[in-house]
Amino acid sequence: MSTEEISIREAQKAVDEWIRTTGVRYFNELTNMAILTEEVGEVARLMSRIYGDQSFKESDEGKNLPDELADVMWVLICIANQTNTDLTEALQKNFEKKNMRDSNRHRENKKL
Repeated sequence: MSTEEISIREAQKAVDEWIRTTGVRYFNELTNMAILTEEVGEVARLMSRIYGDQSFKESDEGKNLPDELADVMWVLICIANQTNTDLTEALQKNFEKKNMRDSNRHRENKKL
């Protein structure tokens, strides 16, 4: 599979294929939820150092935001695959929901 450009649906298939051939099997859903939480924490840690006021530590060496965001996506895709969730369809429905709910909400928010 080309990594040049990949759709969400293709990503779900690619992760599934990798898990079944290289990764042997999926971790259970609860383990993947814990891993997702850990990966989101890594993103938060880097964000606070890159964009916030925290300074980098020696343990942060070699970490980069794109890689950490990709780790979050990977585990999220694993959870979606395990729960039979088509993320393409889910995202499309989520856009529809947001468009209906928020069509004027943000424009009319004086703070924005």
